[in-house]
Amino acid sequence: MLLAYIFLILLAHPFCVIPTNTTTSNDNKSIFILAGQSNMSGRGGVVNNIFDWYIPPECQSNSSILRLTKGLSWEVAKEPIHQDIDYYAVCGIGPGMSFANFILKNDPNIGLIGLVPCAIGSTNITLWSQGSFCYNQMVNRARIALQDGGTLRALLWYQGESDTLNLDDAELYKSRLEKFFTDARNDLGVPSLPIIQVALATALGPYMKEIRKAQLGINLPNVKTVDANGLKAGPDYVHLNTQAEAQLGQMLAQAFLEFGSYTIHNSLEVQKKE
Repeated sequence: MLLAYIFLILLAHPFCVIPTNTTTSNDNKSIFILAGQSNMSGRGGVVNNIFDWYIPPECQSNSSILRLTKGLSWEVAKEPIHQDIDYYAVCGIGPGMSFANFILKNDPNIGLIGLVPCAIGSTNITLWSQGSFCYNQMVNRARIALQDGGTLRALLWYQGESDTLNLDDAELYKSRLEKFFTDARNDLGVPSLPIIQVALATALGPYMKEIRKAQLGINLPNVKTVDANGLKAGPDYVHLNTQAEAQLGQMLAQAFLEFGSYTIHNSLEVQKKE
């Protein structure tokens, strides 16, 4: 237990770099961070804490899609891709695999895709502030993902349901979200990193209107917003169902493709050139 606790602390430290044995090394790997709360980690197909294991065609595994595991190694990605990251709950289908498959289908030059799952259910935006466990773990996992080559392409972000519970949180959400985006870009060494966020379709509390207004009002460069409004939720009326998650993944992919030319270089490559 003590060793496990020490490892958890080291992993969360923003400047901690842990060596990892990877199953692949490829400079042409396109790396995407998946962060936020439960609708990003995925609850599609989960009812009464049981996953039905239905994997739609859009979310099937592909040898060109990898994911960074909890143990910090690359493996062929398969649903549920957050199963060892968001371990507080039963994970199901999220948007990540559908996103990656759509990119592969529509951009033959993308190369390998490396997904870096970081989402954790029930997390308020304050739990993603710079220096927090969630934030540090995300930054550290992204840095490790870049160690064997590749390019950081985008941050995918779906969060905010927990901030609908409290009016103060809802009113502060826009400034907190903008700071999170800015801090993440700076700490990852990519000030122009594309960010694709999702505007809420469901909520845990009465202030969804305020959160959606904040999300749709973000005016930072290279930030796109995909509106999940209208996508169907499952029986709990909070988590998107399987087909909605698959559809959302394709919407996120389309938004990414609209960025056009991929000219972003990760900070490790820049430092080597300097």
